[in-house]
Amino acid sequence: MRADAKKNYNHILPAAHEVVIEHGVDSSMREIARRANVGLATLLRHFPTRDALFDALLRVKADALTQQATEFETSSSPDEALVSWIREAVAFTRTYSGICDLLANAHADPDSALHASSTALHSAGARLLLRAQSEGTARADMDGEDLFALMSGLAWVVAQPAFASREDRLLHLVTSAILTNGTSDRPNS
Repeated sequence: MRADAKKNYNHILPAAHEVVIEHGVDSSMREIARRANVGLATLLRHFPTRDALFDALLRVKADALTQQATEFETSSSPDEALVSWIREAVAFTRTYSGICDLLANAHADPDSALHASSTALHSAGARLLLRAQSEGTARADMDGEDLFALMSGLAWVVAQPAFASREDRLLHLVTSAILTNGTSDRPNS
C-alpha cells in the first residue's frame, strides 16, 4: 500500500469508529469520509461496502472473542466457559448500535464481508456448547444456531434502554435455560 493510501486508511478507521459510536451501523459513509478528511471515493476505494468497513472495524474484537473461546476451553469447566463466553459475546455487541443485526444477517450471506467473522463467532460458540453438552452440563436438544439466536436476542434486548439495567438477570435466565443444572453465575439484581 502506498504511503498516502496507508495514511488515508489510518484516518478512516478511527473516524468510522467515532461516527458509528455516535450513530450506529446506519452511519453515513459521507460523514465518515468527512471526519476522516478524505473524499467519499477514497473511502469507497478502501471499503467498497458498508460491510467491508464494519469488517475492518470489528475484526480485531471478533478475533479476540474467538480467541477467548479457545482460552475458556482450556481454563474453565465446560459450563463456566460457555457462560463466560456468552457474557463476553453480549458485551461485544454493545460495541456499536445495530451490530448484532449486521452479524446475524452476515452469517446467512456468504457474500457479506462480515460473513467470515460471523461464522468464526458462531463456530466458537458452537464448540463451547458442544463441549458442555459432551460433559452433560448443557442441554442436548440445542445446537450452535440456537445458541447464536438466543445470544442475539439477549444482546438486542439488553441494548434497549428499558432493559439495560436487567442485563445480568436476563443473562442468568438465558444461561440457566441452556445449562442442564439450571444454574449459572447468579446476578446481583
